[in-house]
Amino acid sequence: MLDPLEITVADLEEDRYSRLRLIPWWDQSKLKNAKVMVVGAGALGNEVIKNLALVGVGNILIIDMDIIENSNLSRSVLFRAEDCGRLKAEVAAERAMEINPDINVTWMNADIVNDVGLGVFACMDVVIGGLDNREARLAINQSCWKVNVPWVDGAIEVLHGVARVFVPPDGACYECTMGEVDYRILNARRSCTLLSKEEMISGKVPTTPTIASIIAGVQVQEVLKLLHQRDNLPPISGRGFVFNGLNFDCYLIEYQRKDECPSHTTYQELTAIDGDSCSTTLRDLLNRAVKDLGPGSQIDLEHQLIAALECPECETKENICKPLGRMSRTEILCPACGQERMPELVYSLDGSPGEEHILDMTVRDAGLPLYDVFTARNGWSMTHYVLKGGLPLVFQNSETCR
Repeated sequence: MLDPLEITVADLEEDRYSRLRLIPWWDQSKLKNAKVMVVGAGALGNEVIKNLALVGVGNILIIDMDIIENSNLSRSVLFRAEDCGRLKAEVAAERAMEINPDINVTWMNADIVNDVGLGVFACMDVVIGGLDNREARLAINQSCWKVNVPWVDGAIEVLHGVARVFVPPDGACYECTMGEVDYRILNARRSCTLLSKEEMISGKVPTTPTIASIIAGVQVQEVLKLLHQRDNLPPISGRGFVFNGLNFDCYLIEYQRKDECPSHTTYQELTAIDGDSCSTTLRDLLNRAVKDLGPGSQIDLEHQLIAALECPECETKENICKPLGRMSRTEILCPACGQERMPELVYSLDGSPGEEHILDMTVRDAGLPLYDVFTARNGWSMTHYVLKGGLPLVFQNSETCR
C-alpha cells in the first residue's frame, strides 16, 4: 500500500471520461469506435451533437442543407452571431470537435432525400434524426430499414416533443406510425411535378431551447443503449417517449407494426466492388450485373433519374440525365414555348437504346449520390453493389474537419 505522502498530483488526475466509467455498464471503447449519423443540425441537432461529443462518440457524421440565420441563435448552443451565413453542418462539426478533440466529426452539406447514398447509412451504427418534415423522415426510415440500421427520431414544437426508436427489421418503423393526415401532408409536398432542393425547405416550426434539450437528451440516451447492446439496457424500440411541457405529462406510446408497410424492405447483404463514383460508369455496373447474374440482367437505382424531357406542344424531346429530386420547375419548361415538359423517368437500366446517353456517364456525372447502392437483378436473383471507393470520398473529402 502506498504511503499517503507518496501520492502525487498525477495519481489524483482524472481523464475526460473518468466519471462516466464509474457507471457499471459503461464501455468507453464501444463509444469511441461507434459511427453515428446526425441528420439535421438545427435546435435538436445542436443538442444531440453536443451530447454525443461530451460522451465521446468517436465518429460523427453531420448532414444538413441549411445556413445559419439570426433566428437559430436563440435555440442552438453550437452557433454564434459571427456564424450567420455559414453552413450549419460545417459549424456544428467544428464546435463539436472544440468540445471534444478526441473525436472525429465529418460533415456534408446535403439533402438527405436526394444527396446521401445508401452505403453511407450502411456503415453507421445508429442514425439520429432532428428534422421537421415527413419526407425526410420517411427517406431516413426507408434507408435504415434497407441496411438494417436502427434510428432515433425526434420532433419538437413549442413545449412539446417526442423521441422514438425504430429498430429493423422486425419492429414497427416510422411509416407504420403514419396516419391519413400524415399521408395527405406528404402527398401535398409531392404534388408538384418536380421540386428542387430549395423548394423542398419546409416552413418554420416554433420551438424553444428547453424542449430541444429534453428531447435530444432522451434521443442520445437511447443511442447509448443501442450502442452498448446490453440486455439490462433495453431501448424503447417501436415506441415513443412523449413529453408535454405545459403540464409535465410524459408517457410511452407503443406503435403497431403494419405487415403491409412498404418501408419494410431489408437488403440481406451489400457486395463491395472495386471503383468509385468518379470513375465507374453506369455501363460498368450493368456489365458487372451481367457477369454475376447472366444475360438479361438489369441495374435498379435507389434514386430515380430523368432521362428525357418531352414537350407535347412542340413535339420535341431533349435527352438529359438528372435525378428527379434535383430538378427545378424552371428547368422543365420548354425553352421554345414555355409549356411544362413531361419527364421520362428511369428506375432501372437494362441497356436498351434509350439509355445510351446515360450508360456511359460516371455515377457522379449522372448526379447520383456518393456511395449509393445499385441492385443487380435477373428474375428473382439479385445482388446489391456498393462501390468500395465511395466511402473515403464521403469521410475524407475537403468537407471533413480534420
